[in-house]
Amino acid sequence: MAKNKTTENTDSVADFLNRIEDETKRKDGHSLADIMQQESGFEAKMWGNAIVGFGSYHYKYESGREGDAPLAAFSPRSKDFSLYLAQDANAKEPLLQNLGKHKMSGSCIHVKKLADIDEGVLRQMVVSSVKFLKDKYK
Repeated sequence: MAKNKTTENTDSVADFLNRIEDETKRKDGHSLADIMQQESGFEAKMWGNAIVGFGSYHYKYESGREGDAPLAAFSPRSKDFSLYLAQDANAKEPLLQNLGKHKMSGSCIHVKKLADIDEGVLRQMVVSSVKFLKDKYK
């Protein structure tokens, strides 16, 4: 089986975020890191070369594929931020309805800037993601 490309590493999160050229996006990246660290209780770590993750869990699928992934994460993409937050299906919809301006692609939440979303709801989503994944992958 192929090795996972996106794994936790020792690259500097601060250096990665400081390389974001757009000032607003750079500040939002640092704010997202602070929010996710506070709410997850885990230090920010780089996953691959473009994902900032918090905590980790080990998954194993029925297919036999397994690996590690962050409990909560984000990535500053060229047009927006991709938020990687998992929730129970029943809890996810009400949170998304109250999050603010965002788009979905699969399970990924895309936001252009933090000013477009409700920080309190984001904080709830981070807590929910950590709890959901910890419970699912004990």
